[in-house]
This record gives sequence, structure tokens and C-alpha cells, in this order.
Amino acid sequence: MIRMKKIIEQYVTDEKHYLDRRAFIKKSAGLGIGLASFSAFPSLAEGVAGGGLLDQVIPTKYGKELTPHTFKQITNYNNFYEFGTGKRDPAKNAHSLKPKPWHIQVSGECAKPGNYDLEDFIAPYQLQERIYRFRCVEAWSMVIPWVGVPLAEVIKTFEPTSKAKYVVFKTLVDKQQMPGQKRPILNWPYIEGLSIAEAMNPLSFLAVGLYGKTLPNQNGAPLRLVVPWKYGFKNIKSIVSIEFHEQMPINTWQDQASKEYGFYANVNPNVDHPRWSQARERVIGRGSFFSPEKRKTEMFNGYGDEVAHLYAGLDLTKNF
Repeated sequence: MIRMKKIIEQYVTDEKHYLDRRAFIKKSAGLGIGLASFSAFPSLAEGVAGGGLLDQVIPTKYGKELTPHTFKQITNYNNFYEFGTGKRDPAKNAHSLKPKPWHIQVSGECAKPGNYDLEDFIAPYQLQERIYRFRCVEAWSMVIPWVGVPLAEVIKTFEPTSKAKYVVFKTLVDKQQMPGQKRPILNWPYIEGLSIAEAMNPLSFLAVGLYGKTLPNQNGAPLRLVVPWKYGFKNIKSIVSIEFHEQMPINTWQDQASKEYGFYANVNPNVDHPRWSQARERVIGRGSFFSPEKRKTEMFNGYGDEVAHLYAGLDLTKNF
């Protein structure tokens, strides 16, 4: 327990240094300085705490107006039931995950199925930094600076057929690496899905890092999904399988409690969870314990301009 705390603290990033580095990269790109000179490129599956700096990461327009939460907050408060049901459990227990070597099985309605090594899976694409809002269905929120690649680019590589209407993701099943799977809390493996239109939206993202570092185990190393207009449970972690389906899949939480969780899982403040309101959200780390900062929840988590067209004509009070 104590040793794990030391590991986490060792890699806590000071926001000032992070923002200074980000500004330097932008300036260097403008001057034509090669980004390869900034730091050594590490393995994408390096380390429990995600300590290795990722090189050749291009800053983007996404979230420039947002202030990210700290590395410590992001890596010490999350849900990852494969390592326990408490918010602090993943940070304490995820050291058992071995994110290298890692393979992703691609199958289903596509022209290029196969079993791909993570390095080869990511290599064709330019790493990007995107700062996104994150909203949990439990009514708490963060702002997270992800590093990864657009999901649409990855999907195009595998050439889905005309029958591919949905993309289905699965998490690793390994009770030794993921001790939480020894308990039947959920029906393992964890499964999530998007419509092909959602997956091809420019906002959809596959993350391999955060804060410019390789993705920590507790945050879904070495590969996770990020769809910022949806509730957090949709953002499946430690992906080992991507399948193209003709039929809409049943996701894990839909299977667990179909009256509480639907397939779409769009952030919608007008549709309450059966057990609590979704109108407002608690901003992690802001305010005090007795008076936490809360903000009004935005439709589609504030990304309506980019994604509302995906649901034209769909009743989002019934298709939740």
C-alpha cells in the first residue's frame, strides 16, 4: 500500500510545467523544430504509473479554453471495477496489470481483421493531444488532457463493410492481472459499443496517454476509448478486442441494469438516473468537502454542436 503511493506521487505532474511544455511544443512546431529532439520516445505500454513522456504529440484545438485537472486527481479518482469498486481502488490495485506486450484482436464485418501488436496498431497515426471534459453518470466531472489518435482513422484502416453498423469493444479478462474479476460484480468481459456513425465522429478518440505521458494502468492502460459527449462508463478501458457488428450490442451496464443504463449513454441533464438527478455535477477537487463546487450539466457534455446531428429524430428520453 505505502509503496504504491510512492510510485504514484513520483509521477505527479505540476500543471505549470505541463502547460510550459505545451507552449514550447506549439512554438517549436511554428519554428520548424523537430519534435523528436524534445524527448526520447518510450514504449506505449510503459510502466504502472505511465511515467514515460510521449514524443511527437501534436497539440490540437480541442479544449484549449479548459483547465485540466491535475495528474494526481485524474489518476487517483476513477471507476475501474476490474480493480475494485472504490474510487481509490484502481490506483492501489492496478499495479498487477501488465500492459506490455499487448494485442488487439480486430474482427467481424471488415476487410482487414487480425491480431495486432499495440505498437503496430498505433504506429500509422500521428499522436494528438486533446483536452476533453469527462462526465460520469454518478454526477461528477473532470477535465482531462488525453493523448491518442482519432478513432475514425483507425476504423478506416480496417475497412468495415456495408454491414458494419456498430463497433464493439471488449476489455481484457485476466483474473490474475485484474483481481476485481474474481468477483461476479459484472459479467466479464466489460463490453461497450458505438454506432458506426458515433465511432466515425471526429471527437471519438483512442487514448494511449494523458498529460503527455503513457497511460497509467488505473486509467485504462495501454489503450482506452474516449467519447466526451457520453457518460464515463462508455469510455471502455484496457481494450483487447474491436469487432464490427451488424446488430446493436448489449453493453455491460445495459446488461447489468437495463432500466438504468441504455445503449447510447449520452450526457443528458434532462433525463435523471432513476436514483439521482443529472441536472448538476460535482467538479472533482473544486470547493471543499462540505461545499463542493457544482456546475450545471450541459447537454452532450457541451459537445452538442459536434454531435447533436447524430441523433436527429431520435427521442433521447427513450433512447438513453
